[in-house]
Amino acid sequence: MPIENTTPERIEELVRRQRAFFATGVTRDVDWRRFQLKQFQEGLRKWEKPLCDTLWTDLHKSYEEAYMTEIGLVYGEIREANKRVRRWARRRSRPTPPAVLPSSSYIVREPLGCTLIVSPWNYPVQLLLNPLVGAVAAGCTAILKPSPYVPDVSRVLEDFVKDTFEEDFVAVVQGNREVNGELFRHRYDLVFLTGSPSLGKIAMAAQAPYLTPLVLELGGKSPCIVDKDADLTIAARRIAWGKCLNSGQTCIAPDYLFLHEDIKEAFVDAFKKELAGLYPEGTELSDKFVHIVRDAAFDRLTGYFKDGEILAGGRSNREKRWIEPTLLDKVSPDAPVMQEEIFGPIFPILTFKDREEVVNFVNGREKPLAFYYFGKGSDGWDIIGRTTSGGACINDTIMHIANPNIPFGGVGNSGMGSYHAERSFLAFSHERSVVKSPTWIDLQFRYMPYKLFRLVKKLL
Repeated sequence: MPIENTTPERIEELVRRQRAFFATGVTRDVDWRRFQLKQFQEGLRKWEKPLCDTLWTDLHKSYEEAYMTEIGLVYGEIREANKRVRRWARRRSRPTPPAVLPSSSYIVREPLGCTLIVSPWNYPVQLLLNPLVGAVAAGCTAILKPSPYVPDVSRVLEDFVKDTFEEDFVAVVQGNREVNGELFRHRYDLVFLTGSPSLGKIAMAAQAPYLTPLVLELGGKSPCIVDKDADLTIAARRIAWGKCLNSGQTCIAPDYLFLHEDIKEAFVDAFKKELAGLYPEGTELSDKFVHIVRDAAFDRLTGYFKDGEILAGGRSNREKRWIEPTLLDKVSPDAPVMQEEIFGPIFPILTFKDREEVVNFVNGREKPLAFYYFGKGSDGWDIIGRTTSGGACINDTIMHIANPNIPFGGVGNSGMGSYHAERSFLAFSHERSVVKSPTWIDLQFRYMPYKLFRLVKKLL
């Protein structure tokens, strides 16, 4: 059943009520925030099974994958925030230069205010609730907008939020692109959006009159390079896993393969073998292989088959929205499959003789969200040092998102801003500079007519 659109009147009411609630100052109290984080954790535990059940219904996502890539990550963020929010929020003393003495200097981290969090369908729980952890920890209110493409998950998310939080603090808005337009019409103190570059541009344009700060987690074509001295067995296994996770519907999935021409055939053979090891019964019959989210995406993805020669895979079932992991050879860099983020289990293959070709190719396109290199560590650092991406892995895929101690975010067309752990707290906070000056002394050198200018010049 399709999601029902939240009315413009209801959206306007929620924005007004959340602004009024934030103005009371209740959310600035750190003990209050910690209580809300504990409620968050208890609520997630209560609603974990319904969320996992609907992830299966909407995406054919197994409990194991749902927990590892969605629920478990949110639990980890909540635990980290609850443990450290008092330290994150405390006032920080900073050094004061001689010219400003005898004053003292501080940084005060304060909540930005009323925020909007918009999430996509591919990881509908994690990508809605992980940013919410940062908002709650920082003391912001939040209006949440899940995706209509996973209607059962979105309904359960709304029920979970209603059961866990007061809607003056956290509330859910549902609906399609028209609802997005209505949401973006209102003023917020931060917009946190995970989605496509095109949606990011719409949100930026709508919020430009208010000069609203945005955190944009977008996507792009993340290259996966396999050099001639890579361990092909490990490379094939980790790449197959990274591409098959969520059936390739992952913003940091390896998008296309760049294989050294000397190892191309050996890698293709290794990939087939490792894929068979991951899914002994095949992906069509496996309960561990996610299906494509909707018919339009299925049709777009299967349309890419004509852009190259199929080396492996190529089968599909539209009724199930299942697509077999597919390797495409003899792909032109100008083919449609190389022009847009694939977001599915299809792997176009390019080859290279020298890493300089890879550097020039990657740098000649939009900056990707992720970058993967398999080969010697020193060569990996070399190629990372000459390219740009939101994040990167050497001899692995996906795993940089799993470490909360390093930031996750994009650059250029793949996004702006970052989050996870303390970075999430900072994303929803303003670092306010405060100088406190004593009144028991009033040094005259700063005042006109600047009689001690020579001394001041030395101090500066």
